[in-house]
Amino acid sequence: QVQLVESGGGLVQPGGSLRLSCAASGFTFSRYTMSWYRQAPGKKRELVATIRSIDGSTEYVDSVKGRFTISRDNLKNTVYLQMNSLKPEDTAVYYCNAQERGLVLVTQDYWGQGTQVTVSS
Repeated sequence: QVQLVESGGGLVQPGGSLRLSCAASGFTFSRYTMSWYRQAPGKKRELVATIRSIDGSTEYVDSVKGRFTISRDNLKNTVYLQMNSLKPEDTAVYYCNAQERGLVLVTQDYWGQGTQVTVSS
């Protein structure tokens, strides 16, 4: 019923760019905080970027600040991650996440299946 479908991953050389998309359905997209996570083999899943539902404010992990930009289009029910100046350490499976947040607690939490990003010469 709820679906998050990532696309846009692939193989790119260091210094290159990719734009990831996540198409959402089955819930009221505009009410949800959207995030991108990534996970490399043998490593924990890491929060990369977040964009909130009401004011559209954004947050980034320090390692991608100045290189990645998260954005959303509430009319298209889609969240994006523009990735520039890519480095080999950015190689991972990237996951889309949707959260409905109350005043204190998360009330809904959904995940996509992921898209592979490989940065290599």
